[in-house]
Amino acid sequence: MCAVSASAFAAGSVVTIEGTEGAWRLVRNGKPYFIRGGGGGGSKALLKEIGGNSFRTWGADRAKAELDEAAKFGHTVMLGFWLGHHNHGFSYLEKAALERTERDVLATVAKIKDHPALLCYALGNEMELGEPHPKEMWTFINSLAKKVREADPNHPVGTVVADMWKDKADAINAYAPDLQYIGINSYGGALTVGKRWQELGGKVPYILTEYGPMGANECGVAPNGLPIEWTSTRKADWYREVYEKTILAERGKWCLGGYVFTWGHKNEVSPTWFGTMLPDGTKLEVVATLAKIWGKDVANRCPRIEEVKVSKGAPAEGETIEASVSAKDPEGDKLTWKWTLVDEASYYGEAGLGLAMPEGWDEAIVAGQGTTSVKVKLPGGGKYRLYAYCFDGKGNAAYANSPLLGSGPKPKKALPPAPTPFPVYRDGAHGVWYASGYMGNNGALRLDEKCEEKPHSGETCLKVEYSANDNWAGVFWQSPANDWGDQAGGANLSKSSMLVFWARGEKGGEKVSFFMGGLKDKAFSDTANRKLENVTLKKEWTRYRIPLDGEDLSYIKTGFGFNFGGQGRPFAFYLDDIEYVNQ
Repeated sequence: MCAVSASAFAAGSVVTIEGTEGAWRLVRNGKPYFIRGGGGGGSKALLKEIGGNSFRTWGADRAKAELDEAAKFGHTVMLGFWLGHHNHGFSYLEKAALERTERDVLATVAKIKDHPALLCYALGNEMELGEPHPKEMWTFINSLAKKVREADPNHPVGTVVADMWKDKADAINAYAPDLQYIGINSYGGALTVGKRWQELGGKVPYILTEYGPMGANECGVAPNGLPIEWTSTRKADWYREVYEKTILAERGKWCLGGYVFTWGHKNEVSPTWFGTMLPDGTKLEVVATLAKIWGKDVANRCPRIEEVKVSKGAPAEGETIEASVSAKDPEGDKLTWKWTLVDEASYYGEAGLGLAMPEGWDEAIVAGQGTTSVKVKLPGGGKYRLYAYCFDGKGNAAYANSPLLGSGPKPKKALPPAPTPFPVYRDGAHGVWYASGYMGNNGALRLDEKCEEKPHSGETCLKVEYSANDNWAGVFWQSPANDWGDQAGGANLSKSSMLVFWARGEKGGEKVSFFMGGLKDKAFSDTANRKLENVTLKKEWTRYRIPLDGEDLSYIKTGFGFNFGGQGRPFAFYLDDIEYVNQ
């Protein structure tokens, strides 16, 4: 072990990976450090309470704030840098995009490298999926890793990939030898992924950077063809098994620790698929499970629940079915019950920005609400998921659900009118829409929604950069994110009369078109479309208006958007305070 000077400690943490192949350990400030982490936005105080010591990020937009939060609770941070994905339009052959990525990463490293809560750097997250030029991608990541290590030799640098197989391991070993660890996200394969990395010739230790229940493509399907989600009880047992066999069993050998996914709540695949808590912070059984395997305990444990049983998973139009469930509480606490029916997701892939909560149909529970046995009448055709939640009155809950397939026409619930003003984007905060619908040459397009360069108001604005000279690009603000009209979402803007926003060009003279609405011929389309075409931007902030008089604003899925053509040079412009008003 190398000696560390007192001055180095004063400047921040010093973290190293020590040992030889098959006998690695992480050392922080001279002491062994094993990661007991969470990935997600759940309570950091609770993470500390149950024995956790670290959390990871997927991007570095809020690096300083997240490191400060970690220091408050005695946690460390695996600081992630989001690298471009091919399916988002990024190209590892585009020199300007790579230079911009490198510049941004190194600028952040320079700012936070001496923060005492910093544990390590993670360059990218699953960017290898679908990548047509893996050699160029891994060569770039290796080059970037070397430069980060030169800028900060006190914190390990690695990357994060989706599971592990031969082609991937071969490419990492051949083109990225300067990575000091590999972060591996694994769900259905989590029990064997560590062994597979070793057998495939891995040269460095691994961190299980995401682990959780089997995904929708791994867990099997019901007779109606829809994926079967495990109960909260079965998931807790799976988390424990993965931790014991893939993390703890390889401690001091190949594994440096792991990050449970999701620490907190995230609506992805379903409202509960990967969550360790409900949206309001109510704890699920996995929290107590983590506490136990991390050497702590909880005062009161969660109920353990069985599968929901339904009389028919694909009822005929208008047919009433029966559903039942049972649960037991370890302390004998009295349980209360809540059933709900929600729309099934139309997309089971990774949600990126996250999905909005699905449409709820509580009126579908026609008898038995609050008990363990109910009667259900689907509102119409389409895919649904029937939930049974039980609560122990002590801050704990359990759930089970069953997917249902209805026949007949798909219902469309009217949206209540939204208040005015109603934001699309304001000081880094979203309304119901997300800038997720990229179009055209989006590999040359970059959005920074928390830009601090002279915002119109508040602390941040939105910066749009286009690194190409030609072609075209644009973005739809979608609700939910990544949806082109297959799912319910959006807002009823009937109380608004105008869309207003502020914009400025980096140099002035940039030409951009702006719009709202425009999504047609889909199950959930926009009821209006208005444009402001070929606006020549000024260098100073300028307020622009899109009048909406006479439009049907009862269902707006696309809250805002822009597009532009190539202008003979790379360019940038800024947006702020985008909102619907009545004036």
